Amino acid sequence: MIALFIDSDPFTERAKACIATNPESLIVSDFAAAEFASAVARLTRTRRLTTDDATALFGTFDAWKARTTEMAYATTPDISAAAAVLRRLDLNLRAPGAINIAVADRLGATLATFDERMATAARTLGVRVATA
Repeated sequence: MIALFIDSDPFTERAKACIATNPESLIVSDFAAAEFASAVARLTRTRRLTTDDATALFGTFDAWKARTTEMAYATTPDISAAAAVLRRLDLNLRAPGAINIAVADRLGATLATFDERMATAARTLGVRVATA
């Protein structure tokens, strides 16, 4: 989601095209929102964003999320499903990707990601992946 809000991100155009070409309602999980916050904090710590820029970005994200998306919550069964998927040694996943896939799977949602390994794993698990 960072790419939707930081124009210098290499995936910005692709992210905007993905939103435009996938007409389904947008769902953002609390876990994905936490990942967004982590990415903004990392950009601030590495001085790619100022504290003021980060604060403004949080406000823009929160307003967008409230206005444009449905909120979903990661559940204990999502974490359990992610842990089971991570034990599949044929998939190249890390915990955050597995959790996002588990939430999308439970909701019957299409997953939006530019992480090719995560997209491949999601497809292997039968989760639709947005194209852009």
